[in-house]
Amino acid sequence: MSNKTIGNEAIYDAKQLGLGKVLILGVQHVFAMFGATVLVPALTGLDVATTLLFAGLGTLFFHFMTKGKVPAFLGSSFAFLAGYFAIAPNKEPELLPYACFGVACAGLLYLVLAALIKAFGTKKVMRFFPPIVTGPMIISIGLSLAGSAITNCQTNWWVALVAIAVVIICNIWGKGMVKIVPIILGVLASVAAALIISAINPSAGIFDAQKLAAFQEAKLLGWPIHMENTIFAIFKDCDTSLLISSVIAIMPLSIATMMEHIGDISAISSTVGKNYIEEPGLHRSLIGDGIATTLASIFGGPANTTYGENTGVLALTKVYDPMVVRLAAVIAILFSFSPKFAALVALMPAATIGGVSLILYGMISAVGVRNIVENQVDFTQSRNVIIAALMLVCALGFSGGISFPVGSATISLSGLAIAALVGIFLNAILPQTDQNA
Repeated sequence: MSNKTIGNEAIYDAKQLGLGKVLILGVQHVFAMFGATVLVPALTGLDVATTLLFAGLGTLFFHFMTKGKVPAFLGSSFAFLAGYFAIAPNKEPELLPYACFGVACAGLLYLVLAALIKAFGTKKVMRFFPPIVTGPMIISIGLSLAGSAITNCQTNWWVALVAIAVVIICNIWGKGMVKIVPIILGVLASVAAALIISAINPSAGIFDAQKLAAFQEAKLLGWPIHMENTIFAIFKDCDTSLLISSVIAIMPLSIATMMEHIGDISAISSTVGKNYIEEPGLHRSLIGDGIATTLASIFGGPANTTYGENTGVLALTKVYDPMVVRLAAVIAILFSFSPKFAALVALMPAATIGGVSLILYGMISAVGVRNIVENQVDFTQSRNVIIAALMLVCALGFSGGISFPVGSATISLSGLAIAALVGIFLNAILPQTDQNA
């Protein structure tokens, strides 16, 4: 394959690019997922090394379950943050295993939906998830993440703009390898700009002093699993009431994550141009995602989910070979054994992460728009306009989610979960053809 076609045409077999380019592409996927993946343990108090280990292992298991056909990376899920905060609001290490137990149980619900799909067939189940539902859902996933990207950019817009500009320039005007590694080049250029700005103005505060100290103290090698953080720790002196409350409070959150999973698989299918819902099958991807979440939680890691950031990378590079994503998973596993490396990447300025994420999240929403266009959804029908409108408004309007009491526990639904439920319900009850048409 000539360099002229790299980045312009879909590449399903990355081996033709050569080992060096494949390695760089794998590292780029690691860069894309790293910021969000380590942010979840930073917010909840879970261990970063454990998070990286089970992101990699979960991704490999997902690829095993999906016959190595789906180019998805599994990283930390933000959907369960409310669950962690409900059980361990101040990152209490003795309470986090209880929250992990609830998340582990939630992961098992994926198997229930997978069994239903296997029993009744994908088509019967997917009747509830047509393009008029999945399209706005994909759009909502990207738009709902936009706020976090803007927040990160606001820490230093100049640094963020460098990342954005380099990614755009490389992707539009770049040739050969430059065109398919815009994320790495954007990150490197943005970090270089951050270093220059910090040298000129040390008070700019672009680099976090605590993270710098953590990097200096971090060991080069370390074991990523700590038994005191696993759910096995709670059985020494178990608080049964808290354990039950954790399950009741956290398991319903899987409604949101399963809907997001379907949206993500639809987004990946649209991006790559293959119907992964049909082959290898949605039941397989659900099992891979659910088991990966349960295993990660058992050993003290956060829930896993198919990552939109890496779908954005697929859309940018047009390199769709799942082997590249598996390589990124192996790299993540290797990095999990190096606290020093984790601390180094954690030093990446928030503005750099924000600039790159701004484009990637936008790419996800653009894929949702393409999903609607390619499936020729008829927006002259009022039902379709109403479904799309209410889904988008619910996803963005309920950005903080809603909570309601159930007994002694509180159940929370994210905006995405609300949008998904609204879309499924309206699609089921509204007539397919306008009565007045």
